[in-house]
Amino acid sequence: MTDELFLSQTDSRPMYLQVVEQIKLKIMAGDWPNGYALPSIRELAAATKVSVITIKRAYSELEQAGLIVTRPGRGSLVAEGIGQGALRHQELNHHIAQLLEAADKFGIDNHTLQQQLAEALKQRQTPPASE
Repeated sequence: MTDELFLSQTDSRPMYLQVVEQIKLKIMAGDWPNGYALPSIRELAAATKVSVITIKRAYSELEQAGLIVTRPGRGSLVAEGIGQGALRHQELNHHIAQLLEAADKFGIDNHTLQQQLAEALKQRQTPPASE
């Protein structure tokens, strides 16, 4: 397990969102299990070279999402009862909503979208041809 986060200055997303995303990924992957003590706000700010305010905002977002809890004197912990499966399902639903939004934006009807998804799934299941 590692507490290290990799933030990018070239990423168009704000730093606090990068922190939120990476912590969510660590929780989903099981790297940070229920009850795991997150680095303190000051420690993470120093390690990532971003402001304390940025990390505080990220932790606040994670707490509002129910992924972490902050206990006075104990710091922030991964919330108990966070099921990796439920979190993955929630994340997948978010991406599906983005896909549907993009399809609407590009004028792709449901039938065409279903065909493209079926083709993508077929390609995913087909093992690569060996040379």
